[in-house]
Amino acid sequence: MTRLNKTVKVDHDPDRLGFRYEFARKAIHLSSLLIPLIYWHIGRKQALLILAPMTAGFFLVDISKHFVPFLSTWYHSTFGTMLRHHELSRERLHLNGATWITLAALVLVAFFPKTIAVASFAMVSVSDTAAALVGKRFGTHRFGQKSFEGSFAFFASALLVVALIPGLPLPVGIVMALAGTIAEALSMKVFGFRIDDNFSVPLAGAIAGVLASAWLFPSSVNGFFLVP
Repeated sequence: MTRLNKTVKVDHDPDRLGFRYEFARKAIHLSSLLIPLIYWHIGRKQALLILAPMTAGFFLVDISKHFVPFLSTWYHSTFGTMLRHHELSRERLHLNGATWITLAALVLVAFFPKTIAVASFAMVSVSDTAAALVGKRFGTHRFGQKSFEGSFAFFASALLVVALIPGLPLPVGIVMALAGTIAEALSMKVFGFRIDDNFSVPLAGAIAGVLASAWLFPSSVNGFFLVP
């Protein structure tokens, strides 16, 4: 197989999606809330048995669409209206949002306590959706590709999400919500490779949650909210 060299004319506006298509994209994104809901009721091993092949499948499609012409054509014709600028490029290998979010779920389940993992993932499912839609419709005070209105929507909805997680201390949840808001507002790159906020937001929230738990509740680090 050879790398596709075909170029495609794309809209270089990073905020290219109209509200209708942003809404459709986020409706799909919101469906990922099923992952933490299911994980809450099953064990880590069962969750990993589901997430590992799912993540591998998304990776395979992402890589294959860059090398297999008919798959690339199908992918862009089917999902093109909901893709962002960097996702439209056929010249550079990239991962789409679905791959990033399943990878995030896999990492959270594998390495973080269940309550922290569920809170972090639920936060990105709900709050990233709120931030995108509010920012798209009402975002007038912008910084970079984001808006203060969108960031406020993220933080407010994240506070609601973490407050609903059983066993999660509210101070820890507030720290997680703040960390997630900051991560969502930033564009992160590692060695020139863009890290999607579907991955950076839940990971930032989870790390902040573990650190806050150890700092604010040191006698309870082995308690319910840090049990895998």
